[in-house]
Amino acid sequence: MNQSTLLKNAQQIENATHPDPYAFLGLHCDKESKTVRVTCFVPDAKSVSIINPQTGKQIKRLAAVKKTGVYSTLFKELQDGFAYQIKAQFEDGYHIFYDPYSFPNVLGETDCYLIAEGNHQKLYDKLGAHLTELQNVEGVSFAVWAPAASRVAVVGDFNHWDGRRHCMRKRHENGIWEIFIAGLQAGEHYKYEIKDQHGHLLPLKADPYGLSAQFRPETASIITQVTGFEWSDNRWMQSRQAKNARDAAISIYEVHLGSWKRTPQNQYLNYHELADELIPYVKSLGFTHIQLMPISEFPYDGSWGYQPVGLFAPTSRFGSIRDFQYFVNQCHQQDIGLLIDWVPGHFPTDAHGLGQFDGTALYEHEDPRQGFHPDWNTLIYNYGRTEVSNMLRSNALFWLDHYHIDGLRVDAVASMLYLDYSREEGEWVANKYGGNENLDAVEFLKRTNCEIAANYQGAITIAEESTAFPGVSHPIEKNGLGFNYKWNMGWMHDTLQYMQRDPIHRHYHKSDMSFGLVYAFNENFVLPLSHDEVVHGKGSLLAKMPGDTWQQFANLRAYYGFMWTHPGKKLLFMGGEFAQGREWNYESGLDWHLLDVHWHAGVLKLIKDLNHNYQKIPALHQKDCDANGFCWLEHENNQDSIFAYIRFGQKGTPPAVVVCNFSPQPHQNYRIGLPEAGFYAERINTDSEIYGGSNQGNGGGIQAQSLAWQGQPYSTPITVPPLATVVFELIK
Repeated sequence: MNQSTLLKNAQQIENATHPDPYAFLGLHCDKESKTVRVTCFVPDAKSVSIINPQTGKQIKRLAAVKKTGVYSTLFKELQDGFAYQIKAQFEDGYHIFYDPYSFPNVLGETDCYLIAEGNHQKLYDKLGAHLTELQNVEGVSFAVWAPAASRVAVVGDFNHWDGRRHCMRKRHENGIWEIFIAGLQAGEHYKYEIKDQHGHLLPLKADPYGLSAQFRPETASIITQVTGFEWSDNRWMQSRQAKNARDAAISIYEVHLGSWKRTPQNQYLNYHELADELIPYVKSLGFTHIQLMPISEFPYDGSWGYQPVGLFAPTSRFGSIRDFQYFVNQCHQQDIGLLIDWVPGHFPTDAHGLGQFDGTALYEHEDPRQGFHPDWNTLIYNYGRTEVSNMLRSNALFWLDHYHIDGLRVDAVASMLYLDYSREEGEWVANKYGGNENLDAVEFLKRTNCEIAANYQGAITIAEESTAFPGVSHPIEKNGLGFNYKWNMGWMHDTLQYMQRDPIHRHYHKSDMSFGLVYAFNENFVLPLSHDEVVHGKGSLLAKMPGDTWQQFANLRAYYGFMWTHPGKKLLFMGGEFAQGREWNYESGLDWHLLDVHWHAGVLKLIKDLNHNYQKIPALHQKDCDANGFCWLEHENNQDSIFAYIRFGQKGTPPAVVVCNFSPQPHQNYRIGLPEAGFYAERINTDSEIYGGSNQGNGGGIQAQSLAWQGQPYSTPITVPPLATVVFELIK
């Protein structure tokens, strides 16, 4: 290389316009001339030498190439691949460091092959920033996918955010840029500086695979070690398959961590404080699982996490990744499963995020009819792009792998499945068959569910899907999507609509309560009373109930009794367990002072008893997803707002009989059919005085009489309390 060429390259390095810094910087051999040239970029240095890393002795001093910050020297004798460090003199003294351009490729051939195929299940261990060793040197490897970029550099505190210092090598076989920087440690902030294909500088980008991120409003990624936590939850992990099964009692407490409870100064509780307070509280109430609203890092509090930027980073709002791992471990120590909301349906347009990541529509569709969500002003992933689908599937597996999460509740599945979701005619693009199904999204969801089932025993996926798309929770081999469960949005809508009516009108609308049983076993359902029902002006569950205060609480208690005895797993959003009166506000904690009021304390006691009976009475959970587990006794009597039904468990377990009265009129000597002879203990009566009711009931239980009734061989007259649900279990 003559001096003119050397200077030209050096100037390109200085101006951040060099097309391939790895071809110029570092150590390069010329076998014809049997020479070796070492070149490095060290701006602001007074002098630069290369030294032997073993002895610290100087090998040779490098000459400055004009005032470009580039230093270079030529060895006349071939010394291919010798190890060296750079010793540079600055104003504050000497600094010794490894030349980042002296290291080989970060990604191996197998990784590159799997990435190109879209079959790398552990992308999260390869892309992003990882503390590692390369050639026996400790440091951090960086790798990011940006195929259309003309230049990518990693910048951070460690290089004064100067993109010239650590420009990355492009792997042309897959469009990934990589670099290894020796000496970096956990805690360093970083981003990617990217130029598009035309050389235009883009906004600095956070790492799509970043394991940790700064607390808002700062947006840098943080070098973090995700491995190394000492888990002590093996007992739980071995048992969770049974605890997540269709015949298990699954009762989920949905939580927004930022507003469950706050300090007196209205500050967040951290993960350790939440472990100390939230987990025992949930355990005491008999819930089997906690479901967290999204905890992937997100920039805007008001999105509640549903517009994530850092898919691989637990939000820093509540502590470090070690703190979050501690929280999960504590859940499992106390036999509580942990589910998280997972958001693969869309992502925000924040400049530091995925949008136009390399200057092109990389993660999203270029056509806004496919790539933009009008409802949420967000971008839609291009599931048909191999690398995008691979990234999202890998993210699902990441939470199960490194955080021992027990399942994913997949957000907004309907918006993924339909190309015309919330769009008018002409605002969407049909699939290749002319239909409105998003075939790429369907394939993506199937494959995600398949990989989870194959790799993580007992982990489950739950679809928030509000349409009649067939087979959402059916096995993939039976043409289903492969989810374990699906939210029953229809049940939620219909029954809440019924409960909001004045009781005097309810007997005209009994189908709102009974229609759900027409399709209750078409899917494996979860009955959700989620956060969506207590925001955006909808008020609280209590506020939806008609009547005076007594009737409002009685209605809610009766409704809870109906829900906990209805086929399907259960989900209740925080605050509902003690009948919070106001609408949920993400900026403050729940109204815990209400527990000093007997009405609210009574509802809390009821939820606790419902959960414990749901678990203790096999008939109430074993056949939640089986039509053989349910039989109507009464649901068509237009004179009374009474529903009565039988729940059956597996063979040999005693049945449970449920009677719900959604009118304020009590009934004496109301005869109900019974499936077997014997005494039926009254397990739950939502009108009991311990819950705040009028205490009308059946003296502890009822005795079957040999009189056929309502299609059953036995029957007995009972007292049906006003606005109440009563549950009986046969005692054999």
